[in-house]
Amino acid sequence: MNTLECVGILKALGDDTRMRIFEILRNGRLCGCKILESLNITQPTLSHHMKVLCECGIVTAEKEWKWSYYSINCKKLNELIDYLRNTKCRNNNGG
Repeated sequence: MNTLECVGILKALGDDTRMRIFEILRNGRLCGCKILESLNITQPTLSHHMKVLCECGIVTAEKEWKWSYYSINCKKLNELIDYLRNTKCRNNNGG
């Protein structure tokens, strides 16, 4: 993962609604209609947020007939975790 990809994901998840969607998807693949039931937003607003999450790669979408199903892209999530894990972190006490 490069810096721009990391920034894109973190910016996407920096929005309260998108973070709530991410939390909902932590339990597994879900139809957009079920996500909508859990949030106090309109369908066009949900579509916008899902577009942002899909464009940065942290969420994948699958179309089945007239329904869209969303899930966390575990490969991309693991890349983000690895990217952040490789950060050298030192405090003022030398640790």
